[in-house]
Amino acid sequence: MDKRKLINTSIDTNHLIASRRRFLKQMTGGMALLSLGCPEMVSAAVRHTYTSTRPHTPAHKIIALENINTGDKLKLAYFEQGRYVKEALQEINYLFRDFHSGDVHPIDPSLLDQLYDLKQNLDVTRPVHIISGYRSPVTNAQLRKQSHKVAKHSLHMEGRAIDIRIEGVKTKHIRNAAIAMQRGGVGYYPRANFVHLDTGEIRTW
Repeated sequence: MDKRKLINTSIDTNHLIASRRRFLKQMTGGMALLSLGCPEMVSAAVRHTYTSTRPHTPAHKIIALENINTGDKLKLAYFEQGRYVKEALQEINYLFRDFHSGDVHPIDPSLLDQLYDLKQNLDVTRPVHIISGYRSPVTNAQLRKQSHKVAKHSLHMEGRAIDIRIEGVKTKHIRNAAIAMQRGGVGYYPRANFVHLDTGEIRTW
């Protein structure tokens, strides 16, 4: 898989968004994605734009993410004028990829909204550090052999879960803010210094 940096976040965001969209538009039919060895992204490239149904949704949402396993960084608007941006979701899918296998899977946009709202509630601008995003079934099975805390039917395998930390913010504060949102599952792992979020049923552990 291509290990290149996705975005240098010190560069002007609007310029980067425009440049990256032009690049994605050149990937007609997904052939360029196939040449990069990412066949999973081909199907993502033809997915329809999502429409948000959440009340009082801001017209513009920017998210900053960093995958600590690959070093990839991303800062872009994934939601504009009441709609999720297809090209932005494709880039996020890649950032969330299974770094063990390189597999890419569509990420639930509701999970991105959880992250966006969480950062708003915490009043932080630093990027969300991704400890674990998407996991392929093979990777999940391997992790289960190493730890009983890995769920057999983990929502990570559906692109509906993420393990995070935010530099400068205590994990217990992230946990408390996430629980207050009442938007899905929240797991607290103080020894490993991360918080699990997912779009499943409201529950905590």
